[in-house]
Amino acid sequence: MTDPQPSGRRRANFTGRAAVFALVVCMLAISLAYPLREYLAQRGEIGNYRAQVSAQQKRVAQLQHQRAQWRDPAFVRRQARERLHFVMPGETSYVVLGPDEAPAAEGVADDTRAPVPRSPWFTDLWRSVEVAGRARK
Repeated sequence: MTDPQPSGRRRANFTGRAAVFALVVCMLAISLAYPLREYLAQRGEIGNYRAQVSAQQKRVAQLQHQRAQWRDPAFVRRQARERLHFVMPGETSYVVLGPDEAPAAEGVADDTRAPVPRSPWFTDLWRSVEVAGRARK
């Protein structure tokens, strides 16, 4: 048997063809890296938008349910009684006071107290300057 290659000469493991092939593979990897990254980022954004859409659809369904409730006259009456303390004609309303609250003179709680008139800020400032000036004398 004859050896196709002389024994003194060994075949190189890294040939010119292998170098060109490695270069082509590297160029393909580099040229595909950015579009792949953008594709994956866009898929993530699409997932976020889908989650937002489903949350908004749930919110719309809740608001439609509330609108349907407010169209019911019985619900409106019940809310007026609970929130605004409305009383139907012929009914008597009672207000329960806590232990630290005192009843009004007529027996009805009076929340319509007149606001205390305040002087303008510059008047208060001038009075404080006058008081400070008198304190030094």
